[in-house]
This record gives sequence, structure tokens and C-alpha cells, in this order.
Amino acid sequence: MMSIKRFAPVIVGGVLIIVMALLPLLNISLPGILPGPTYTPGSLALLSLCMVFAALALSYNLLLGTAGMLSFGHALYFGAGAYGLGILLRAFAMPLWPGVFLALIGGMVIALVTGAVAMRVDGIPFAMVTLAFAQAGSVLVRRNQKVTGGEEGLGLNTDSVPDWLVGVINTRNLYWFALIVLVIVYLIVLWVDTSRLGHLAAASRENELRVQVLGLRPARAKLLVFVIAAVCASLAGIAYLLLQSGTQPSAVGADLTITVLVMVVLGGVGFRWGAIVGGVLYTILDQRLTVLARAEGIQALPDFLRIPLSEPLFLLGLLFILVVMFLPGGIAGTVDSWRRRRRGAAAVAAGSLGALDESESVGAGVGAR
Repeated sequence: MMSIKRFAPVIVGGVLIIVMALLPLLNISLPGILPGPTYTPGSLALLSLCMVFAALALSYNLLLGTAGMLSFGHALYFGAGAYGLGILLRAFAMPLWPGVFLALIGGMVIALVTGAVAMRVDGIPFAMVTLAFAQAGSVLVRRNQKVTGGEEGLGLNTDSVPDWLVGVINTRNLYWFALIVLVIVYLIVLWVDTSRLGHLAAASRENELRVQVLGLRPARAKLLVFVIAAVCASLAGIAYLLLQSGTQPSAVGADLTITVLVMVVLGGVGFRWGAIVGGVLYTILDQRLTVLARAEGIQALPDFLRIPLSEPLFLLGLLFILVVMFLPGGIAGTVDSWRRRRRGAAAVAAGSLGALDESESVGAGVGAR
């Protein structure tokens, strides 16, 4: 029984991966959530985007949930992956897979340099330094028209990409590629969380001074976690470039980091599955609320209702406020609290029954004497 409980998360995760892998082959309709059946390009594109941002949210949860580092510049590494690969494919006509490897190396180097500088401070100053790096990256992207495409963004050079990853006809392959990226990022985050590195980073989050007194080096552990999270974000950026056939300056800006922060808080800080749920839920709402805002029923409402309901960001902001007020632990945190209370109630009930049985046996013994 204990062995089944121990491997239950692995079994559930494996089943979910199989189900997600089979979705492009199935005819499942979710009205109001997906634009069509699961095998259609529109639905597959939306689900692929959900998985890309779920992977990005997972990487940010590694920073905030595991190491306790609040960063406002995490989008810089997402953009480094997207723009790095895009530039390598366009300017150097490099094949896709060597380009992916070099883009990840570039994201790692940028994270190592910026992280080493930012970690000279902590708390809010750390967040501000990471924000400054992200803003600098955004300015470089927007002002460098020849290399990055400037405000218009950078298109994907399809000549250097295998045919099976290009075009609407291959949306199914892009979906599977996004799923592989999500699984890889999840396994990396799981490895960090369960390793000595993750335990050291988590201990530093709680009390860094105590960790230093024990003779350990929390700064080095936090920097390594920072770099790993950045590489995962770069991998998500690479998937985003292939999925969208290009990238835009918004992929580097601080606004994207705030969006990812909302995803993590919505799902539950410190919970891996919560980050995935938050990323998927936010992306679906962001995409589908835009369609809802243009619906005839919304446009026919009075102005005091039509105007706010026509703004998806207003609705998302309202949802975020409600979650913070009534579900402070996010979706995963609320579920975890409910499970803990249920276990506690079951333990109390079991203890009461045990005490009752013991009293009955003592009473029977006294009666026999």
C-alpha cells in the first residue's frame, strides 16, 4: 500500500503525459475553452502556447518557490532563447539543433553574468537589479533594427528549420515539441528540488545566515539555481520562437515577467504542478477572454458593464485580486491545505477511536476482575 502511494505521482504524471500526447489524435471539444476539436490547428496552437508558458512558469517557480528569489527580469532569458536562436538561424544560416544548443549556452552565459551581479544584493534591491537588466535587454532589442528586427520583431528563417516543424500543416509536430520541452523543464526542476542543491537553496530561503554558520555556501547554490532556471526559460523561449514563427520585443520586457509571476501566484508558489496549472489557466483566459470581449452579447451591454468586460486585462486583474484575497496559497496551495486538514481530521478520528477501544478493553478487564 505504501509503495503504491509512493509511486502515485509518477503514475499520474505518466498517464497525463500519455493523454496529452494523444490529444492531437482525438476529437474532443471543449466549448468556451478551445476554439475547436483538439485535432484542429487552432486548438493545438493554443495548447502548445499553454505548455510553453507552463514551462516558463515552472522555471520562475524554481527561482521564487525553491530559492525565494523575486526577479523582475526573468523574461530576459526567455527572450535570450527566442532571439538567440532566431539570430543564429537568420544571420548565420545555422542548422536548427546546433542553433538550439548555442542559444541555450548564450542564455546560460547571460544568466551567469547578470546573476552574479544581481546577487550582490538581495530582497527588493535584487528584484530592481534584475528589472534593470531586463529593461536594458528590451532597449537593445528594440533599437537594433538590423539584427533583432526592432519594434517589428524577428521572423523565423524557415530555411534552417526542418520541414516537419514549419507551417500550420505541422502544428501537431509543434505541439509534441512543446510537450517535450515542458516535460524536460519539469524533470530539470524536479531534479533540482529533490537534490542537495535544491535543499540548500530552500534552506537559504528560510535562513541564509544559519546556512552560512554551518559552513555551507548559499550564495553559490542560489546562483546555480538562478542559472538553471534561466536555461529552462531560454528553452521555453526557443519553443515559443518555433511555435509563433518569430518573436517580438515583448518577449524580453518586464511585463512578461510580471505575467509569469501572476501565473505562479495563481497556481501556487512552491508547487510544481501549481505553476503548470497557473500557466495553462492564465494563457487560456488571456486568449479566450479576447474573443469573449468581441462577442455580440458583451457589446450589447450598457457602457458600465461593456467597457470593463471588453478589457481582458481588467478581468485577469480582477481574477488575480480574488485569488490573492480568498486563495492566498493559490490553487495548489488551497488544495494542499484542504488535504492537510482532511488528513488531520482523519488522524484525530483514528486517535479517538483508538482511545475508545483502549478504554473499553480496560473496562472489560476491570469487570472481569
